[in-house]
Amino acid sequence: MIQPMLIAKNNETDSVMLPKMANRHGLIAGATGTGKTVTLQSLAEQFSRIGVPVFMADVKGDLSGISQVGGGNAKIDARVQQLGLTDYANQAYPVMFWDMFGQQGHPVRTTLSEMGPLLLARMLNLNEVQGGVLNAIFKIADDNGMLLLDMKDLRAMAQHCAENSATYQTQYGNISTASVGAIQRALLQLETEGGDHLFGEPALNLEDMMQTDAKGFGYINILAADELLNSPRVYATLLLWLLSELFEKLPEVGDMEKPKLVFFFDEAHLLFSDAPAILMQKIEQVVRLVRSKGVGVYFVSQNPLDIPDVVLGQLGNRVQHALRAFTPRDQKAVQVAAQTFRANPKLNVATAITELGVGEALVSFLDEKGAPTPVERTFICPPESRVGPATEAERKQVMARSLVAGSYDKAVDRESAYEILKQRAGQATAAAEEKTQNQSSSSGFDLGGILSGKSSRSDTVLEAAAKSAVRAIGSQLGRAIIRGVMGSILGGSKSKR
Repeated sequence: MIQPMLIAKNNETDSVMLPKMANRHGLIAGATGTGKTVTLQSLAEQFSRIGVPVFMADVKGDLSGISQVGGGNAKIDARVQQLGLTDYANQAYPVMFWDMFGQQGHPVRTTLSEMGPLLLARMLNLNEVQGGVLNAIFKIADDNGMLLLDMKDLRAMAQHCAENSATYQTQYGNISTASVGAIQRALLQLETEGGDHLFGEPALNLEDMMQTDAKGFGYINILAADELLNSPRVYATLLLWLLSELFEKLPEVGDMEKPKLVFFFDEAHLLFSDAPAILMQKIEQVVRLVRSKGVGVYFVSQNPLDIPDVVLGQLGNRVQHALRAFTPRDQKAVQVAAQTFRANPKLNVATAITELGVGEALVSFLDEKGAPTPVERTFICPPESRVGPATEAERKQVMARSLVAGSYDKAVDRESAYEILKQRAGQATAAAEEKTQNQSSSSGFDLGGILSGKSSRSDTVLEAAAKSAVRAIGSQLGRAIIRGVMGSILGGSKSKR
């Protein structure tokens, strides 16, 4: 049997989390500067120590110190002595660094096909109509065997669908040029925010995150998110995609002695902010069912009000740091937080929440029957690793000896929708040019004269169109225009004969 994890203590009680209840999800809440980050680090260490891999986003750049041996911190030493932690030992923990931009960690990539239109529409901030068009574009690509791997694939596919909307309208619905234009502009905005780095191959293999080291410690996967947080929708959608992938790909395991993975979702309010109803339903479904896949999800937020009630009710393990009650909304948050705990006759929860010091918290974990324990006012056990960031040299050293070193560093660009459509366009252009030459010869006017800028007689409407077309053949844009305009003019003339 795996021993309970000691999370916090006071003079009378040890607050422990049972590993077999850790997949029942949890909440870490509190105002800025109250100790949430250190609590997150301490929890990650506890899970790693019992062999559970962890995923967390490092939104402030402070969590990389988990990879380094702790020590030399007077506040930590004082807290260890205060709590009487006799088995405390400074040590480093196994870490894998990840970064969507590939600078502070191994690149994190997925394909557009894997992310799907629902999450992508959220990332692009599309309305319902535009999201429907995006869904149609994905469906057309799937039905025609065209892979959507990166941004240029989706751009090319969107243009193709707009140009051939009449062909697809009956089967897939209306694909308006206005909606396609909105999608293209949103893609451009996403590129300026660096979101294009997320899409491509090799795509992330989730199993690479679920590893243990030679001592049996679970790897702590740290996603660099300090720069990524400048694009909140990209950040939230990326984490939601990771969680969805775990839900879809992991097998059902039921209740286990310990989780397969623990997933910390920092800045959780970004996930729920302005989320459409259909996406909220998906989030609720994933959170409710992913525990049966052996995954524990822990939301980290400043305010419990940031979490919708339907999700908040599923978070059985609670760590509540101090809240401020300066505004009516703050006061409401205090009352909400107090009401979500199982009462303790010895403690006025609403008052205590506003009085907690740094590193102090109200905690309640699930007992072996799945019921919340009475809330306790405690001090969080300090981390054994370094509190604070690792240096750039230390980070590079960790990356160099990583299990996935070299696996994701070089991007691969295989044939997909962009290349297929480009090849088709080239073939259509060549066919159009050949058809133009053949029809010009049969119609009796001198194409050679047109090419030289001379004509033996006055231009007819057909000849004038041909002149314009031939001048345009030299450019890629011109060839695209010829496919539409010249085909209709010459094709129409031919049909009238």
